[in-house]
Amino acid sequence: MDKIVSKTEFASAIRPELKTENKTIALCHGVFDLVHPGHIIHLQQAKEMADVLVVSVTAAKYVRKGPGRPYFDDEMRMKVLAALECVDYVLLSEGYTVDDIIEAVQPDLYVKGAEYAKPEDDITGKIAEEKLLTERYGGRLAFTSGAVFSSTRLINTAMSGLSEEVRHFMEDFGQRHGMAEIMEYSERIRNLNILVVGDVIIDKYTYCNVQGTMSKDIGYSAREYHSEEYLGGSAAIARHLASFSDNVTLMSVIGDEEEMRLRFFDELGDCIHLKLLYSSQFPTIIKHRYLSRNTKREEYRKIFAVNNIPQDMKYEETIQREFHDRLKEKIGDYDAVFVCDFGHGLMTKETIGILEKHARILLLNCQTNSTNNGLNPITKYSRADLFSLDQKELKLAFPEQADDEKAALQKLAEYLGGAGCLTRGALGAYGICGKDIFECPALTLSVKDTVGAGDAFFAAAGIYAAAGAPMELCTFMGNIGGALGANIVGNREAVEKVNVLKYANTLMNV
Repeated sequence: MDKIVSKTEFASAIRPELKTENKTIALCHGVFDLVHPGHIIHLQQAKEMADVLVVSVTAAKYVRKGPGRPYFDDEMRMKVLAALECVDYVLLSEGYTVDDIIEAVQPDLYVKGAEYAKPEDDITGKIAEEKLLTERYGGRLAFTSGAVFSSTRLINTAMSGLSEEVRHFMEDFGQRHGMAEIMEYSERIRNLNILVVGDVIIDKYTYCNVQGTMSKDIGYSAREYHSEEYLGGSAAIARHLASFSDNVTLMSVIGDEEEMRLRFFDELGDCIHLKLLYSSQFPTIIKHRYLSRNTKREEYRKIFAVNNIPQDMKYEETIQREFHDRLKEKIGDYDAVFVCDFGHGLMTKETIGILEKHARILLLNCQTNSTNNGLNPITKYSRADLFSLDQKELKLAFPEQADDEKAALQKLAEYLGGAGCLTRGALGAYGICGKDIFECPALTLSVKDTVGAGDAFFAAAGIYAAAGAPMELCTFMGNIGGALGANIVGNREAVEKVNVLKYANTLMNV
């Protein structure tokens, strides 16, 4: 008998036959990245509860344990499970949840390990939903009682799942912080009322294959494949935050193009409160990048970029006045305000003055890019409860201390009167609070596209700071957000809370 079967095959042929024979079915589900004694005990106990044991494996593209996981591919993980005597059938689960498998198997028992017996310990928050779905098909939730082991810990420590630098960092970090603390702050975040203010950008990506240089001119010759557009800028940051908090509002100005207006409400209206104004003078900002893909792995290189940003972008006075009036009227309703300043005309002196005077907690990301290089320094602000910037932006703020990042970061923290983070690419990040500077290494060196990494870092670090988390923890959570963001092309997807928490849990298993 071939134990590895498809969901369709099990649902249409195998399950009906088992039901006809009055055989009971137990279902176990997981990643099973490295099968260890704990898994075997769990599966043996599950088999003792029913006549037939079905085990489902999460497909690699849906595993949320951070970059580089799973360690083993789908075929290998399924073959290892199929080799166990106690396992009758192995199925591949193609989704972030187990719903597709429960619907196909309709188990009499959905069996989880003892570590899932307490719903409050469930990082994903899905156990209650899985229980209801199982009961809908006539089954029930059951638990085994074997000792709990961690394949994640084994992979991290014995199989180079993490670099030596990260392992050493986590051993030290784990003595001061743990998942229980992270979960506590995550719960606080859910009820925070968040306002995001800043420039909205449409990121257009055109994928192509570079064929060489032009024979009679200077430049690349490339074959175009297809184009995609993603909501970027403050919209991307608001999307990240909406995964953590149920109450996120985006306040910005876009062009008056009807298709853009409909797109924003179609894509964001269900999870974000939109307070948008529409300029008839300037179009919605579009940044168009041309990319080629590494032929051996999913990694992208930018070839060329164009944008539609006017030379002197200054919104009409009626729009500015209405934006400022709305901001003054509503800003007091929010627990924290995220400022996303890309230097494209929205954040005027008056806007900054309102934010600095009235925001309860002000979280600041002021970016330098090719359109405003040297003209949009973070020092145009005088207050921030938490700021986030990169190495180039820090040098522009204090060029006289370009060779001493920690001294420059200390000076900026004093200047803005708050805590802050410096993102350092492959070198990781610094966090500062008072006189204390915390160092966190890069939590992944696996990178697809760095465009959205800084935004994801800012969102994750800022939201935990808004909840009152200590700065060392905020820097760590920001680095997780950045690591996950660097493995998303552009702003195609948001960095979701469940992925951040799962990766945090992976890292804690050292």
